[in-house]
Amino acid sequence: MLTANALTKSYGSFQALKGISFEMREGEIISVLGPSGCGKSTLLQLVAGLSKPDSGQLSLGEEVIASSSVMMPPEKRGVNMVFQDYALWPHMNVLDNIAYGLRRGKMAKADIQQRVQELLVMLHLEGLEHRLPPQLSGGQQQRVAIARALATRPKLMLLDEPLSNLDMRLRVEMRTEMAYLFRRLGISVFHVTHDPDEAFAMADRLLILRNGQIDQIGTPQQCFTRPASRWAASLLGAINGLRGQVIHLDGGIAVRIGSSLIRGLLAPEQTSLPEHSEAILMFRPEEVEVVNRHREAMSDIAPSLNEQLLKGDNLLSLQVLHCTFEGNHWRTVAQTSCGQKLYLVLSLPLEAGEQVSIKLSISSAFIYPNEEQNQPYG
Repeated sequence: MLTANALTKSYGSFQALKGISFEMREGEIISVLGPSGCGKSTLLQLVAGLSKPDSGQLSLGEEVIASSSVMMPPEKRGVNMVFQDYALWPHMNVLDNIAYGLRRGKMAKADIQQRVQELLVMLHLEGLEHRLPPQLSGGQQQRVAIARALATRPKLMLLDEPLSNLDMRLRVEMRTEMAYLFRRLGISVFHVTHDPDEAFAMADRLLILRNGQIDQIGTPQQCFTRPASRWAASLLGAINGLRGQVIHLDGGIAVRIGSSLIRGLLAPEQTSLPEHSEAILMFRPEEVEVVNRHREAMSDIAPSLNEQLLKGDNLLSLQVLHCTFEGNHWRTVAQTSCGQKLYLVLSLPLEAGEQVSIKLSISSAFIYPNEEQNQPYG
């Protein structure tokens, strides 16, 4: 449906895009996710026809819409955009804003009225037809912007940070509503955001950008459970990172952290983890289970128990530093025997000073080379 082949774009000496290639399927929702400056807005501008690539090619269906020698005008691409600030005409009421593109296309008046009425019902805007944009809430303005973009039945919808101006409650409500609407209509959507939760809620696939390059592309589940890089793992949610030494054990990879051994780990494809090299073990704060609790310091525990805990595969021995209640869970800060701090999300509180052993969910743990071996992890 939408195909990018080796797209590049520079602004002076700054390379915004460095050889971007992907294929988007008909009816698919792709969320382009990344921090400010990663190139996602530049990529969106190329698709929209607001900017021209330096090299590479962009196709919509069988037609080339942009390359170093081709620049199809935006209005001929069959692409509509919903902007971050909605971009509604402030002097036009809801009805006229929605009908704007249809009137420019010289559609018959009766057909315009029918189409607008369908969209008013679809977007829950009945009764607001004659209000001006300043008289609408943020969520209502967002619905009007979506209705206007849908009115001309585009081949592709572009969403530029569409929910960033809404409060948290409205963001959650609108991202669910938008995803349901687009899937029900079978519309292809190219969505740009810096918010992982928004991307997870809406996307069929994520396209994760870092410094103008694709770091990973896959379903939200694939990217979250098997991130391609330490950077992607951190981008997609709260995560712990502990330094350890790589050990090749029983044909697999293990990592020793202090006196604890974590085995059965999977490394990302095409990642080299030589034995005895330093690596970063990463796992989500909620993907742990507390299996032992002791109020004594570790040195005061009976040696037999001490040895039993420390020899337990995939157990980490920790000292609790503090614990705070956060509504539906307790957030616990702890440290390993070698002084590395980590965070846990637990259903029950732990006491400061308490010694605990936690068991990791190995299927949700990741290991990466430590590319900054001379620097503390942070």
